[in-house]
Amino acid sequence: MAKGTCISKAVAVGIGVITVSSVGGLVLMAVMFQHQISQTRPLEPPKPTDAPGTPTDPPSNIRLFDFLIPENYKVFLQTYLYGAIPNNYTEQSFFFKGNSTVRLKSMKEPGAIYLHVHNLNVTNVEVRKSDSNEKLSVKGYKIHYNESNFLEIQLGGKLSGNGTYYDLFTTFEGELFEDLSGLYASRYTEPSEDEDEEDEESLLQPTDARKVFPCFDEPALKAVFEITIIHRPGTKALSNGIADPHGTQIDGEDWVVTTFSPTPIMSTYLLAFTISDFESRIVPSRPNMHIYARKEAIKAGHADYATEITHTILTHYEDIFELKYREDNLDQIALPDFGVGAMENWGLISYQESGLLYDEDTGSTFDKEWVATLIAHELAHQWFGNLVTMSWWNDLWLNEAFATYMSYTGVEAAGWDLEDLIVLREIQSAFHVDSLNSSRPLSLHENDVQTFSEIIELFDDITYSKGAAVLRMLSAFMPKGAFMKGIRETNQNLEAFMSTWVEQVGYPVITIITQTGDTTQEQFLLKQEAGHDIPWYVQITFIKSNDLVMKHDTLTRKGPVQKPNFQISKDQWLLANINCTGFYRVNYDEENWNKLLMQLERNYNVIPLINRGQLIDDAFNLARAHRLNVTIALSLTKYLVNDTEYIPWESALKNLEHFVLMFDRSEVYGPITKYLRKQVTGLYEYFEEYTNNGTIPDKHTDQIHPNLRRAIYCSAIAAGDEDDWEFVWNEYQRATTAAEKDKLRYALSCTKEIWLLNRYLEYTLDPSKIRKMDMVSTINYIAKNVAGQPLAWDFVRGKWSYITQEYGAGIVSLGSLLDGVTQRFSRDVELQELKQLQREQDKDDQGVAARALEQVIERTEANIQWVKENKDIVKEWFNGEL
Repeated sequence: MAKGTCISKAVAVGIGVITVSSVGGLVLMAVMFQHQISQTRPLEPPKPTDAPGTPTDPPSNIRLFDFLIPENYKVFLQTYLYGAIPNNYTEQSFFFKGNSTVRLKSMKEPGAIYLHVHNLNVTNVEVRKSDSNEKLSVKGYKIHYNESNFLEIQLGGKLSGNGTYYDLFTTFEGELFEDLSGLYASRYTEPSEDEDEEDEESLLQPTDARKVFPCFDEPALKAVFEITIIHRPGTKALSNGIADPHGTQIDGEDWVVTTFSPTPIMSTYLLAFTISDFESRIVPSRPNMHIYARKEAIKAGHADYATEITHTILTHYEDIFELKYREDNLDQIALPDFGVGAMENWGLISYQESGLLYDEDTGSTFDKEWVATLIAHELAHQWFGNLVTMSWWNDLWLNEAFATYMSYTGVEAAGWDLEDLIVLREIQSAFHVDSLNSSRPLSLHENDVQTFSEIIELFDDITYSKGAAVLRMLSAFMPKGAFMKGIRETNQNLEAFMSTWVEQVGYPVITIITQTGDTTQEQFLLKQEAGHDIPWYVQITFIKSNDLVMKHDTLTRKGPVQKPNFQISKDQWLLANINCTGFYRVNYDEENWNKLLMQLERNYNVIPLINRGQLIDDAFNLARAHRLNVTIALSLTKYLVNDTEYIPWESALKNLEHFVLMFDRSEVYGPITKYLRKQVTGLYEYFEEYTNNGTIPDKHTDQIHPNLRRAIYCSAIAAGDEDDWEFVWNEYQRATTAAEKDKLRYALSCTKEIWLLNRYLEYTLDPSKIRKMDMVSTINYIAKNVAGQPLAWDFVRGKWSYITQEYGAGIVSLGSLLDGVTQRFSRDVELQELKQLQREQDKDDQGVAARALEQVIERTEANIQWVKENKDIVKEWFNGEL
């Protein structure tokens, strides 16, 4: 699954479920791929638990027993939804029905079978012995309507153990909701059509396969799936395998029966189903690979760019992994309603439209880059996640971190030079979350991740961004080329190196006293509390001003450590963590900070590009944590009048945005904006020639002109009135490309009219106006507007129960909603309102986005303290620079 999408404790090479430890998996991944592809033995069962010999009671927690092993599913689904409603029908039937036969291997002798069902009506259950077809007595079955979602099947006798096979047959029916989870309905309008079109889509990660058919819905319980979909004429069904459709009649009505080739052995969450009238483009050089989208989008060429780069990225991965993509088909589909950016379903990858479609006429450079990045991320998952899969969700980070990290090489194969941007997009993003006491380790204990809410919370910046940062650090720590080939022999203690980064929360700040060489490490926390005393294994890379050759040393314990290499003379400066390869911040004595500052003002090119951004980010965050005088951090931005590179500017603007958020409701805001205008003038003048000539810079990170549309729309609405707002609203409704609609939707949040912002907030709860998948980002857009922030917070607080119940199941970004509407919080009254919401959540036992709520409370507490201590200092500094 993309980030706006894993591995457990024992190696089982050559089987369907491959599990590795959090540390061992990092270095054995490539080796395991080679073994996986070369082996054909059937799935071996997990080791039996210590459950009773004849268990009939439910498991003590919400995990399934592991002595019933599914090996094959035959699933038939019949959906009663037309793509376009015929004239002789007055209303649609929003439901589906079906049956499933799962072949099980029984390793014990249970008197009951437990599997998963959610929001389905199970109408019949049969159990037969596979070899003789002997029917077993079923005393009864019931669904547990709690977090377990168990379908409990009580038997008249008991199953045989020792690997005896049984066939479990169920019939079921369910509703096609519009909640963006399980198998759901979606409504859209083609510009050339008079009537609404409807399609069916699925999103099963992490625990929603059970909403489609009864199944053993845990990632380790892999199986082969044989899917058949019965659907209306005029629609096309897609699933994970190659489709074989044929017409038939059922009860006097015409239907299409589409049978799909068997899937590889895979987890339930990787299944996908769509029924639509979409059209497709064939990916050149690859048989059985297509890009599917709405007919108008295909006709307009919006799938052309994805078609061009898919083969290139996939081939690149095959080369560097030394392992071919193993399946016969790989389709990608752009969906009008999809709750996440993309999903890596094996053989049928699903995307939001803006993640797969690109319009050359209206799209920005970032829109195009986003398509390439998402495709690279999801294609990487075909190896990291689909072929090699986590045993349980506590190790989700390996799945998503590898895909995130590898996507930077994937987009490079497609012509995008984004390698250095991982520092801005992943490392700095992870730093902010991981500097909170309420953060978490990359890998949690299995028992700490049980419920749906606990699983959903793992889809965060720790999983994606910190995980990618740690992998980048590991790659730099290892010999060149060793990371991609896998470690067969090494003299380095990789387990000792990695365990401290994977198993404990947070990251260190390395403090270097350059006059003595004394070096210490301790946990970096925005709101300083005790922290933990466990040291990280840190490799420190550094250069000195008289010797720019990079050196390195290691730090493996806490407390002062004499490091002669870190000593410098009076006229030297020292710079550590070169190119920010290590996941840690660096602090120096004030004298060294001032020397670095003078070097930037004298000749900034001596400092490596990434480190110019890193110095700014470290300094501002050290100041927020009361470890550095805030004036030093602010002074580091002065040299930017001469620097034209993207990384240091973006790093500075991201950190200065915090000052804007803290002070744009006070008298400090005026001096801040005047200083920013003064600093950016040189940058504008540098790029003015490109703007005037209508030319485009060669470097992607230098490009401005193609990306102005969003800012222009916003400025126009901010300066406009109700008529202007209504004009853009109409343009939004008429827009045919998702990227253009997103720009217009953002622009609508820029108005200063309070009543328009309040009305716009109400629109977010009406899917006919704002699609469900856009609800969170739209509210966050409004909260970004200083006029809209208090309105957005009051709206979310007042509607929290409704939002969590109506949207929580299909959209996994409620944490980002809380984060977005509380970015400005720096006042006591705002803190009390957050704590009140937390108390209400605890009282109602909701637990939705609980960690995110705890994090924004901690951040608000830190903001309150920082503003009280620094407001006058900041005001004085900015006034002094005007």
